[in-house]
Amino acid sequence: MWLVKWIVTDLVVHFAVLLIGGLVLPSTFTVTRSAVIAAPPEKIYALVADPRGWQRWSAWNRRDPLMHVEYSGPPSGAGATWRWKSKSQGDGAMTFMEAEPSQRVAYELYLPDFGTTSSGELRFEAKEAVTKVTWTMNGDMGKNPFYHWRALGAGGMVGKDFSEGRSEERRVGKECRSRWSPY
Repeated sequence: MWLVKWIVTDLVVHFAVLLIGGLVLPSTFTVTRSAVIAAPPEKIYALVADPRGWQRWSAWNRRDPLMHVEYSGPPSGAGATWRWKSKSQGDGAMTFMEAEPSQRVAYELYLPDFGTTSSGELRFEAKEAVTKVTWTMNGDMGKNPFYHWRALGAGGMVGKDFSEGRSEERRVGKECRSRWSPY
């Protein structure tokens, strides 16, 4: 009997710590990662501003080749949208809100599994014969205190995806470099 009391007490204490900790943690997060890619900004922009281009470098697309994707709006730039359904990556939608050719693409990302919408952008900065790409995402996990723990770990979760995407961007950048002469 004492073992049952100890287990119940332990569970209640852990639940209380998670709940109270979640109430204290912020619901918002920001993740930023940068990479240098050996390609001109206009080549990288073309892969980012067109939702179809994400299939070549996005970690999400590569993890689930059977992902069902639908596109709407213009083919690229502001208003371009893609929606996906994936057993392994979850469902979602991304809409490009602003696009400045060869400079930046801002987006909104909706993830229905969490009921959240995040915003982000990819910025392109030409530096000699390379481009510095900076990917930033801001989000709010809402009022659920248990989701606040996810906000705390967003850097690890989303940052890993950003890093995988950057590796693929570098690979694609090498393809672009063969057709490009440095500035």
